[in-house]
Amino acid sequence: MSQRVSPEQTRIGWIGTGVMGASMCGHLLEAGFQTTLFSRTKTKAEPLLARGATWADSPLAVAAKSDIVFSIVGFPADVREVLLGENGVLAGCRAGSVLVDMTTSEPSLAIEIAAIASKQDVTSIDAPVSGGDVGAKNGTLSIMIGGDQAIVEALAPCWEAMGSNWVCQGGPGAGQHTKMVNQTLIGAGMVGICEALLYGYRSGLDLERVMQSIASGAAGSWSLSNLGPRIIDGNFDPGFFVEHFIKDIGIVLAEAKKMNLALPGMALAEQLYLALAAQGHGRKGTHSLILALAQLSDIDWKARS
Repeated sequence: MSQRVSPEQTRIGWIGTGVMGASMCGHLLEAGFQTTLFSRTKTKAEPLLARGATWADSPLAVAAKSDIVFSIVGFPADVREVLLGENGVLAGCRAGSVLVDMTTSEPSLAIEIAAIASKQDVTSIDAPVSGGDVGAKNGTLSIMIGGDQAIVEALAPCWEAMGSNWVCQGGPGAGQHTKMVNQTLIGAGMVGICEALLYGYRSGLDLERVMQSIASGAAGSWSLSNLGPRIIDGNFDPGFFVEHFIKDIGIVLAEAKKMNLALPGMALAEQLYLALAAQGHGRKGTHSLILALAQLSDIDWKARS
């Protein structure tokens, strides 16, 4: 694949229609790409099917009808099953096909998949994203890519449909390593955001007014501007599930251990998020961390008003 892909010549496959995947696939449909999709829960795919996508009964069947197959699922075990399993994507790929996994997963697994795919003359690219449900809906995701530079550039129309920023970081696994840098920043940053809002609340400040002062200053960040208001409102609908973020933190710490790298901040974040999940909030958004931290100071965050 040396030329840029186009809706007129390229058939897209899509696997995974969760919180982010459905919107991302929708943008490719809007761009005009003929799309075949599979999801474990077909009802979640119904809106995309109504917009013109075609259903397939397995990842293998998706691959058989596609030139490029995108996947975004939950956990590394899901990635392994969907891509390498008996009815997985690689079992249905033809020579020259491209596989793009956008799940946040293990760098070592991305490298393994790329090596196996290359034996079938299939190119595998790891391309995890950041931006949450808002970025997915708005097509403004940041896409971190590992894989063959020429193939990555040929897929530019796809990246541009889903995101506002895409960068090839290097070979297989480099996209996943970059996402781990991203998750390290988010993990430590969310602890700071939640502690700051708790401080503001306990000191008697109006948190909406506090946000007017701090969001555009040196303490500002995407998470503060986009998730801070949700925290204040008690809206913990997931842009990214707590249980998935615990998975990501585990990957960060495992990779750090391999590199003899100490990350005490992330180790603390892992404990706090594990406590949050133990309190029954695993399917809430990552910003619900405020609930676990509030409990430490005997604050009922939802009932504070």
